[in-house]
Amino acid sequence: MTYLVAVLKDRIQAEAAYSALETEGLPMDKVAILGRGYQSADEYGLIDPNEQARKQVRLMASWLVPFGFVGGSAFNLITGLDTFAWAGEIGSPLIAGVLGALSGLMGSVFVGGGVGLVIGGGDALPYRNRINAGKYLIVVNGSDVLVRQATRSLRAFDPESLQGYAEPGVV
Repeated sequence: MTYLVAVLKDRIQAEAAYSALETEGLPMDKVAILGRGYQSADEYGLIDPNEQARKQVRLMASWLVPFGFVGGSAFNLITGLDTFAWAGEIGSPLIAGVLGALSGLMGSVFVGGGVGLVIGGGDALPYRNRINAGKYLIVVNGSDVLVRQATRSLRAFDPESLQGYAEPGVV
């Protein structure tokens, strides 16, 4: 399945583009308008990459933090290092465990997608921002032939952006 996303500056232009696609005979169940008064990004299924990253970080932290704690404590006990001599025989492995848990938390942020959360990534967020700024999206999904036909029609409306996507794993 292939997607085509056109960003249009206002509602009038989006409705005109939608009508042009309808006039060309495109199946209207394959065309959607996203924006104020139409479908929202959530209703259409445009995922929020920040929410996905938060979920992934939480999932990774749920097993990396305990693993880090056990690993840090075990390393301290096995090696016999006296790095935290002031903490005593029981406190030293506990401090090493806490440091290991913090390392596990840091690993969950880096591996789980927290970096993308901090610096951004993917195209879904810019599209959401454009909708929030009052722009409208026309999304066409279907075969390559259908998307090419829609591309020719939408170019006449001079969209701010016209981007095609192929759904991963689908041939």
